[in-house]
Amino acid sequence: MNHGTPDEPIAVTGCSGFLGSEICRQLLDRGDRVLGLSRRDVPALVQAGLQHEPGDLCDAEYVNAALSGVSTVIHTAAVAGVWGPWKHFYLSNVVATRNVLAACQSHSIDRLIFTSSPSVTFDGKHQRSVDERQPYPDRWLCHYPRTKAIAEREVIAADARDGLRTLSLRPHLIWGEDDPHLLPRVLQRARSGRLRVVGSGKNCVDTVHVVNAAAAHVDAIDAMRRDPNGCCGRSYFIAQDEPVPCWDWIGQLCEIHGVPAPRKAIPLPFAYAVGAILEAAYCVLRREDEPPMTRFVAAQLGRDHYFDTSASRERLGYRVRVTMEEGLRRLRACHENATESPHSE
Repeated sequence: MNHGTPDEPIAVTGCSGFLGSEICRQLLDRGDRVLGLSRRDVPALVQAGLQHEPGDLCDAEYVNAALSGVSTVIHTAAVAGVWGPWKHFYLSNVVATRNVLAACQSHSIDRLIFTSSPSVTFDGKHQRSVDERQPYPDRWLCHYPRTKAIAEREVIAADARDGLRTLSLRPHLIWGEDDPHLLPRVLQRARSGRLRVVGSGKNCVDTVHVVNAAAAHVDAIDAMRRDPNGCCGRSYFIAQDEPVPCWDWIGQLCEIHGVPAPRKAIPLPFAYAVGAILEAAYCVLRREDEPPMTRFVAAQLGRDHYFDTSASRERLGYRVRVTMEEGLRRLRACHENATESPHSE
């Protein structure tokens, strides 16, 4: 298959991030020319062949100039989190996406892949084998999924407009070696004794290893080239296709890193109520640090949320490259190597 020409690079926003950097590595490994956009430097990727254009996606002039001459844009850059001011999330997740969309339309770029999140459909209730027909909720439990939903809607609405084809991917709970987000957060809370099992501890969740999440974006590029009418203009859930009991999985992560797994449990309604009270108190006090519990966190930790990914397999050709067993093995090996290294802390 023709993966592109030297004159038509693939642009990846958020190339310094956990997912964005893995997407860049996979594209470079197969011979694509890749342009990376991010605020932070990426010396290892540049050494591997990445062309880097540093800047802020909220700057429309920078985005427009940087994306001139590319054939495909993968827009992974975003601000995630469960707490913070609306403006912060709106600028980074909505305004930045609008700037990317405008640049794509201005330069007649062929394809735009938007990295979304399954949380855009989450209203705090169980999600069991839901597919992409699941509607957006009437309310969101925090600013991140709400702003991602606004951006996703606009990306999908732009499909087939002025020659631009678009789609959205929703990878769930991305993890793996060198994860700077999910694993450190879970392990820090477990070490401090602040992590509690929420609810029965039997709720099942989908996750996705970073290699699989990145590969889904590469699969999407090929599908859009092969049959744009068969895959564009819609969103796709991306996961391991191995739903796991949430707290068993967290226990495995803790065991691998030598951290005591949480044993104490609190009822989900109680955790949710505490989260609501703390959110209200932090708003009144205008505190910027994250509360120890929020409604979104309580619901995510205590509810089922796993997905039907058949559309991504059938329309994009997505397949799991790293199984859960293999991913955990890699994680253990990475931790053991870091522990044995004389330079490890």
